[in-house]
Amino acid sequence: MITEGKLVKVNYTLTVDGTVVDSSKEGEPFEFRTGDNQVIPGFEEALLGMHAGEKKSFRVSPDKGYGKEDPRGIQTIHRDKLPADRNPEVGMTLHAKMPNGQTIPAKITEVKEDTVVLNFNHPLSGKTLNFNVEVVEIT
Repeated sequence: MITEGKLVKVNYTLTVDGTVVDSSKEGEPFEFRTGDNQVIPGFEEALLGMHAGEKKSFRVSPDKGYGKEDPRGIQTIHRDKLPADRNPEVGMTLHAKMPNGQTIPAKITEVKEDTVVLNFNHPLSGKTLNFNVEVVEIT
């Protein structure tokens, strides 16, 4: 049975708004240790108590998933701050280097004459996540 501290392998399919956004079905099962904060809280909570071979479908709300979209994560920058060799387009993902050296993705949501609007929020923030899971192994 899945309890805290167990190493768990699962096959899963994640859908958002009826579209598959991630799945382990084509590769190896997804492996993580419960209690180590390796997965979003709602995913781990839904698996607790399950047994190997068991299947389950469940939803994870934004507060137990990737959070709500934070308005502070949406920023407007001047186009001259972008790489000169790239023509910005809505939907394009750029990688911004933070002062601490970390690189984070930002999606272009709007392109204006002199500025570009970037969304630094996680792509699944604010979304209800729908999972279909099969527990493969528990150790």
